[in-house]
Amino acid sequence: MSMKIRLARGGSKKRPFYRIVAADSRMPRDGRFIEKLGTYNPLLAKDNEERVKMDVERIQHWISQGAQPTDRVARMLEAAGVTAKTERNNPKKGAPGKKAQERIEQKASKAAAAAEAAAAPAEDEAAAE
Repeated sequence: MSMKIRLARGGSKKRPFYRIVAADSRMPRDGRFIEKLGTYNPLLAKDNEERVKMDVERIQHWISQGAQPTDRVARMLEAAGVTAKTERNNPKKGAPGKKAQERIEQKASKAAAAAEAAAAPAEDEAAAE
């Protein structure tokens, strides 16, 4: 059985609240879980100590048993100092989308055309002298 340490959503509409749980990876996100390992309340301030609460010993136990934390939970564990930081690389995330690239190209072509138009009269004046 493949185990995950992940977030299970609770709370009402527009008021999220998450439980950090150890669950079978085949179970639904908010479905059956084996053990509750902590809570995460994204509505609280980032410096509030109540925002993320974790039972670190139990999380380490589940990781030693082969449970894999999801990306978000792994980031919380890194922030708490439980696991070592891993290097992440997503070079496409910072790149502009198709429409933005098209706008950049149009702006560059307009600027080049304007530069050529400004340079042409200056050349004519230089030739006239």
